[in-house]
Amino acid sequence: MSSLQNFSGTLVLVGAGKMGGAMLEGWLALGLDPNKIAILEPKPSAEIAARGVRLNPASIKDASVIVIAIKPQDAAIVVPTLKPLANATTLVVSVMAGKTLGFLESALPAAIVRAMPNTPAAIGRGITVAVPNAKVTQDQRALADTLLGAVGAVEWVEDESLLDAVTAVSGSGPAYVFLLAESLARAGAAAGLPADLAARLARATVSGSGELLHRSALDAATLRANVTSPGGTTAAALGVLMAGDGLDPLMEKAVAAATKRSKELAG
Repeated sequence: MSSLQNFSGTLVLVGAGKMGGAMLEGWLALGLDPNKIAILEPKPSAEIAARGVRLNPASIKDASVIVIAIKPQDAAIVVPTLKPLANATTLVVSVMAGKTLGFLESALPAAIVRAMPNTPAAIGRGITVAVPNAKVTQDQRALADTLLGAVGAVEWVEDESLLDAVTAVSGSGPAYVFLLAESLARAGAAAGLPADLAARLARATVSGSGELLHRSALDAATLRANVTSPGGTTAAALGVLMAGDGLDPLMEKAVAAATKRSKELAG
């Protein structure tokens, strides 16, 4: 991963909630000087205030990067106020869900990267998909990759319309995994396990399997097959989950519903 020790100018972070705070910690870990960070946040946490950054400065004259990490419903009010900070050489990185490049370009005359991270960014294990507008240079793209990569892996696409499906798969995906843990725990309790034990078993199984998937060079299908003995207990369960009316069609419906809603929210 690239270092941020040679970053020049000021990085302006607009919004320092969970996602903005996670990104800040990642940047500091990559060597970014706190004095080069200006944070615009009306209700900063004590942890943010203690990081040595420039918090809500009266003026910012050298914003080379603006990272927007506010709630989408606040965008119409907040984003236009950033125009005095941006110019033709400024890189704007937005992690707001549903707010398009067109929306951002209408307010800010800058090179813009729209990105969709997910909540595992809080532990540096997120996955972000980013799309640049036509003004983004190769150097700016590399810088955006480093900034976004501070909280996990980064993938790039050139077609912005793909971000609706990205939102449905990886943006909302952590909730599906948490639901799997809930559902597995309920099934365990229904099979006779004490509810608290079933919950612990489900939690450890889902998190441990995810870590194995992360570390292994094997794909998910191969890892699944490696657990499955012919005619065994796992095969019996997978016969239900992989039936024609099993998990695949249900997941397709779920992702399709989320994709549709993402398009509606984007307008």
